[in-house]
Amino acid sequence: MQKGYSYELTAPTGKKFYPEFKPQLTPKQMLELGVFGGKYMTDCKKEFPKDWYTKAKLSPEFRDKSINYFKVDASQPLSVWQKKGWIHDEDPRGWFQWYCRYYLGRRMPEEDQRQIKRWKAIRRHIAQLKKACHPRDYSCRPRQRQALLHWAYDSRKL
Repeated sequence: MQKGYSYELTAPTGKKFYPEFKPQLTPKQMLELGVFGGKYMTDCKKEFPKDWYTKAKLSPEFRDKSINYFKVDASQPLSVWQKKGWIHDEDPRGWFQWYCRYYLGRRMPEEDQRQIKRWKAIRRHIAQLKKACHPRDYSCRPRQRQALLHWAYDSRKL
């Protein structure tokens, strides 16, 4: 956890999500599949359940696209996210950090709604994949498929 920040868990782990928020993957599943080049949140393991990291594909030194499920880089640098105003003080690593904390039971209604709105906006990529690709043709738009995994959509089923 970042220095000087603490939060209260007010919902049961993995339950009582806002009705419109229905992620297809848990944080643990995402880490096991391979997301964010394995680099995401390797320095804050103590904050999250140990079992999330048991089979996680991680790269503590640098981002490694070969760790990603689709073996492609589908991430923008944190600096891009900061310039666009997508990063807030509570979750300086962005959406996935928010999702991990939300999954554990932290609720911050205004920020939750902002992040859920962003999550819902990513669904447009599902329609694009369905239109352009044959089902389960993983060679079709792998970057888009990987990006969907980063947002807890299970693009392996598309």
